[in-house]
Amino acid sequence: MKSTIKSILLAAALFPVSYLQAATVIHAGNAFTGTDDKLTGPVSLIIENDTISEIRKGHIKVAKDDTLIDLSDSVVMPGLMDMHVHLSSQQSGTSSYLKRFTLNEADYALAAAHYANKTLMAGFTTVRNLGDSYNETVSLRNAINQGMATGPRIYTAAKSLATTGGHADPSNGMAKRIRPDTGPAAGVINGVAEARQAVRQRYQDGADAIKITATGGVLSVAKSGQNPQFMNDELEAVVATAKDYGMTIAVHAHGKEGMIRAIKAGVTSIEHGTYMDEEVMTLMKKHGTYYVPTILAGEFVAEKAKIDGYFPDIVRPKAAAIGPLIQATFGKAYKNGVNIAFGTDSGVSAHGDNGQEFGLMVEAGMPPAKAIQAATINAATMLGIDDKLGTLEAGKFADIVAVKGNPLNDITTLENVQFVMKGGKIYKQ
Repeated sequence: MKSTIKSILLAAALFPVSYLQAATVIHAGNAFTGTDDKLTGPVSLIIENDTISEIRKGHIKVAKDDTLIDLSDSVVMPGLMDMHVHLSSQQSGTSSYLKRFTLNEADYALAAAHYANKTLMAGFTTVRNLGDSYNETVSLRNAINQGMATGPRIYTAAKSLATTGGHADPSNGMAKRIRPDTGPAAGVINGVAEARQAVRQRYQDGADAIKITATGGVLSVAKSGQNPQFMNDELEAVVATAKDYGMTIAVHAHGKEGMIRAIKAGVTSIEHGTYMDEEVMTLMKKHGTYYVPTILAGEFVAEKAKIDGYFPDIVRPKAAAIGPLIQATFGKAYKNGVNIAFGTDSGVSAHGDNGQEFGLMVEAGMPPAKAIQAATINAATMLGIDDKLGTLEAGKFADIVAVKGNPLNDITTLENVQFVMKGGKIYKQ
């Protein structure tokens, strides 16, 4: 008996625990780890369970019981992260505005599951869902985490917060005789007490984050696309309450005044930011506020605004005016040193097309390596999960994607991700 125990102890000393169990080894032709802006050359990634245990230079010899994944003709990267999606829906013109009257909660949930799968297959292993209708993305997040559905890691804001008649008020556009009396439970607030109540309701509903619509928006059935829609005390109440619950705060904003109020209140990120100027950018740098540009959504609505009848008459001029401006704003924000995290607003544009945002970012002046980092380490840092995700490093989750070709030379390779692993499990090869 003593000799048996001695043999086991000797084996443990000679072979660390990590090598006593079967591992998955990826032979990568090249890697962009996200820790800097260069490629590594050939490497081997050793994956145990859901975690990267080691990265070695070159292609190591694989043990008999280990699984080899040969990506020697590909560039591997951390799983991509989209910080602004709406998984429950996809824009289809005027018919989109009728769906709130014709679809049930289950319809939205099933659509979200379908679009989540498309998003994962596009290489996006983590997303932040900024607004749904019935907390369906909370349920979807839980189902994915339990292995009952396939999709990215979801950080969801559940139902967005708005003021009466504001961008995310679900009663906009309804005849008065059928218009519901919306309130904090439905994400509509007026005053400090309701602001606090609405945040606490999101917490009770299982949300990970808060989304507020600090200005008018493009696609809502309302006249203004940029007017401020929250008072300072309401914004401060939302932010203080959200921080008590450990939640980040994303802010839809097109107009300058709404952005200034939100940034001073201490929000985490500004989404879209169309009419951002140097004053706003200086304020964002001072407060460490992130910018999530969603250029793809701007391009999409600008193109659709050219089509007669695609949008309601009240929406079309907003789409035509605001949509084309976001890319230029992004270029200025990057040059001014604003913190940038990748986001598409997919659900406006088609789910699965998320990778097209990279080309628009590079076209506006951001180097390819920085664009990839915006969708990896920057996004993870903004969410406060950079200890687990965002780079290829030992000890982090094995969220790994691969493309043929060099994305630092041709960023459009990210529109065709060939391999997707999330948490050590292969979803696309």
